[in-house]
Amino acid sequence: MHTPSSMLMGVVFAPLGLVLMFTAAITPQWREGQARLGAAGRGRATELLLLRSDGLWESCLQVVHSEVKECWPVSGSYQRDARVRMVQGMVLSSLFLCGAGIVLASVGVRCWTDIPLRSVAAAGGLLVALAGLLSLAALGVYTRHLSKLGIEVDSTISETQGLKVHKPPRLTLHPAGSLYFGWVGAWVQVLGGAALLFGFKSMKCSFCHKQRLKDSAEMYEVNC
Repeated sequence: MHTPSSMLMGVVFAPLGLVLMFTAAITPQWREGQARLGAAGRGRATELLLLRSDGLWESCLQVVHSEVKECWPVSGSYQRDARVRMVQGMVLSSLFLCGAGIVLASVGVRCWTDIPLRSVAAAGGLLVALAGLLSLAALGVYTRHLSKLGIEVDSTISETQGLKVHKPPRLTLHPAGSLYFGWVGAWVQVLGGAALLFGFKSMKCSFCHKQRLKDSAEMYEVNC
């Protein structure tokens, strides 16, 4: 059986998109921002530069140019924001659909045989493509409302270091690395699903054609 290049692209892109999207989902760098924090410690005033980053399930706060960093599960107004919860649900659904689509596509391609299950492979490609579209929708919602999602200043590190906070830091948030990983992974999912969905339409089974010719020849000899 000759395997078309479009199907090979789908077989490669679908798992790659799943890995990229999963990486984006579990890392806490969907958005980040820096803020200067005026504090008093050891009898003198100091100013710290803080880096705040948020993911879907974890947030982190780090003192820039130091090893002081603390992460915690998302909480407060950010966790309660309906848009954050919606994005979480959409991303989880996308990962489930993509995984199910890859399993179906693997069964449909059947590289160990000469006759593929085209409808099963196409169904797998459809699920992967839908997963990619769902990921794009989730990323679009998060990106659109990135600076408006609930923010709650966490003073855990300040308390741990014995610092007295004079005023809450003002954050200017912008997209971070995990969000870019997600965008790349979502488009790779869409391309991989489309390749699997349409890759079998132009496929010709040479084995099937030869088998039909052989059957016709046998029937002709018997009739004679």
